Amino acid sequence: MKAIVIEEFGGAEQLKEKEMTKPVCGVNQVLIRIHATSVNPVDFKVRQGHMKEAADSFPLILGGDVAGTVEEAGSNVARFRAGDRVFARPRHFGTYAEYVAVDADIIARIPENLSFEEAAAIPLAAMTAWQALVDHGRLAKGQKVLIHAGAGGVGTYAIQIAKYLGAEVASTASESNEELLRSLGVDHFINYKKEDFSEILSGYDVVLDTMGGDIQRDSFKVLKPGGHLVSLVEQPDETLAKEADVTANVFMMEPKGDQLDQLAELAAEGKLRPIIDETYPLSEQGLREAHEKSETHHTRGKLVIRVE
Repeated sequence: MKAIVIEEFGGAEQLKEKEMTKPVCGVNQVLIRIHATSVNPVDFKVRQGHMKEAADSFPLILGGDVAGTVEEAGSNVARFRAGDRVFARPRHFGTYAEYVAVDADIIARIPENLSFEEAAAIPLAAMTAWQALVDHGRLAKGQKVLIHAGAGGVGTYAIQIAKYLGAEVASTASESNEELLRSLGVDHFINYKKEDFSEILSGYDVVLDTMGGDIQRDSFKVLKPGGHLVSLVEQPDETLAKEADVTANVFMMEPKGDQLDQLAELAAEGKLRPIIDETYPLSEQGLREAHEKSETHHTRGKLVIRVE
């Protein structure tokens, strides 16, 4: 099968097309013929060598989202059959390719109203947003949440999930993204280039930190006692958390089939829509361009790779 791989750490030029062996479907797995995948920041971080523990061997096929059709279901799998439209965030990389084998317990059916490209934009980013707000932030109806970088992949889903939960939402972004964020439900838009969120906001229950550094430290100022700061990028300062009387933690998303089913339901009901910045082909050039765009940190929503 065709795949885009890296054979050593480095720049986007390390992404190269290579003929790879088609995966074997395990008894508890589903072999998916991939129609679309997406690029996430973790992809270029691994490619650069910042997360070497995630690269067990070379050549390495990156990619953490898949949308496609079931080619084969393992002997222990009763829920899916050949031809089903499915999507998932596999437990390991491997979706910059034509096929991938995925554990059946983390797969969900794609809603009829979504294309493969739209479905491929959902699993990793949307489950990250869900787990940040629901599992770690304990966000509830009537509470207030600040979502940093609301125009990004996780941010666009976090806004929609927070509104679904009945929360009041503030979000930071550049002026050019204000219309998009307000269309997603943002109540308080903050132009980070002109305004200091920590001087404007107060009494918040949850902050979703996608930035780290000074932005994370200033985020403690807007939380009320008993609040939650949830980071996707770095461990929050325990001293600041204690002084602010809040819970603060960093986490990595874990693929969960039941959560993806919930997100699929929301998408089917029109309550969760993927925002796609650009779509690229599954080729050396396509992946290199997508990685370079992702590295700018100015992606609006998701970058999708069309496999066919």
